[in-house]
Amino acid sequence: MSTVLQLSIIDLSLPEKLSTSRLIRRVLFFFFFLYPTQTAYLNHGFFYLTNHGVPEELMKRVFEESKNLFSLPLDEKIVMVRRGFRGYSPLYDEKGDPKELFTFGSSEGVLGQHYPNKWPSEDLLPLWRPTMERYYKSVVDVGKKLLGLVALALDLEENFFERLGAFNDQAAVVRLLRYSGELSSSEDEEEKTCGASAHSDFGILTLLATDGVPGLQVCRDKDKEPNVWEDVPGIKGAFVVNIGDLMERWTNGLFRSTMHRVLSVGKERYSVAVFLDPDPNCVVECLESCCSETSPPRFPPVRTSDYFHERFSQSLISYSGSA
Repeated sequence: MSTVLQLSIIDLSLPEKLSTSRLIRRVLFFFFFLYPTQTAYLNHGFFYLTNHGVPEELMKRVFEESKNLFSLPLDEKIVMVRRGFRGYSPLYDEKGDPKELFTFGSSEGVLGQHYPNKWPSEDLLPLWRPTMERYYKSVVDVGKKLLGLVALALDLEENFFERLGAFNDQAAVVRLLRYSGELSSSEDEEEKTCGASAHSDFGILTLLATDGVPGLQVCRDKDKEPNVWEDVPGIKGAFVVNIGDLMERWTNGLFRSTMHRVLSVGKERYSVAVFLDPDPNCVVECLESCCSETSPPRFPPVRTSDYFHERFSQSLISYSGSA
């Protein structure tokens, strides 16, 4: 029986940015010192984001349109199967997990040109595209505000990640997910069916909206055997936010990208994840404020596109003959 992980709540509507940024630092900072030579495990890179400004009506509509898409006949969905990183992925396409997903992003910029979106037919789903494009813009605006607070939490200027070229409103990705909910007959913890296998997210931040069906779990210590998994329940109207791998590299591990999974609970589950990713050409290297002579950089510099290519090649089972 897993325990429930108590996440902190960040209220994005609070007017005092410095106070909110200090709270974010306390929530995300990985270690605290008990004695000069000892550290204790504290945080895990997850929190709830409330009062973010995305209308409840829009979030409800996004879930309705997501269900409309996944309920289409398979032959209608296969014409949108992804080439590269955008489009439809059928059941078992990714790590053999019992989930199907649909990924899209901005139609503008280099990514929009290289990886054009695949939209469902307007004859089938006339409100689908305008709903999703509105949601994309709304959540990216939230992400921009949140990332500014994260920068302040790291003693950086609020627009640091934008000036660095790390964040722009064309690099984010939206992923709609449907988990089938199928269960394993085994009582063994290691044999339980996962809708999404254990993983960490690649980019800067992830903002997740869920339909209220449980299943999301976090493992605070991936090196501990056996892994200990804790449930993360949803809060209506709130995003579950977590740190991505590249933010962990920027902060030299001060902010952690934590392993998580979705456990099948015998019920269909829908979620919508927005991944705030750096520009493909952005080189991610340890921030000066996060390293010292006694705490040198733990990760070498890496170009975002190279890191993503490596991680995607590890996680994808090709359905269409290409990643």
